[in-house]
Amino acid sequence: MSTPIQNAQVQGLIQTRTDAPRPVPAGQRAEFDSLLADRLKLSAHAKTRLQSRDIQLDQAAWERVLTGVDKAAQKGARETLVMVDDVALVVSVKNRTVITAVDKERLRENVFTNIDSAVIA
Repeated sequence: MSTPIQNAQVQGLIQTRTDAPRPVPAGQRAEFDSLLADRLKLSAHAKTRLQSRDIQLDQAAWERVLTGVDKAAQKGARETLVMVDDVALVVSVKNRTVITAVDKERLRENVFTNIDSAVIA
């Protein structure tokens, strides 16, 4: 079952970065977190993968993911692979839910099944 991204979860992921991005003013951060929570969810599996694989996506990367999901939806996609930098996310377009995440080191080892589209964001 999936749950909306909570502000604390996104903030926690960003804070664990070793190359922390420039601070975003609190007002802008709150606006982005709210926008993300309204537009995209993370499945429990995706949350686990993001944490265990130490996958860090900043605000700009999440915006690219959202744009990619929107484009896939416009084309009628149901399950899409969204590539952002060195990260692959499988997303249920209909449910607006990230199903899993794969980092650069594991991309070569994986076969992505049950997808009907791919977006390079």
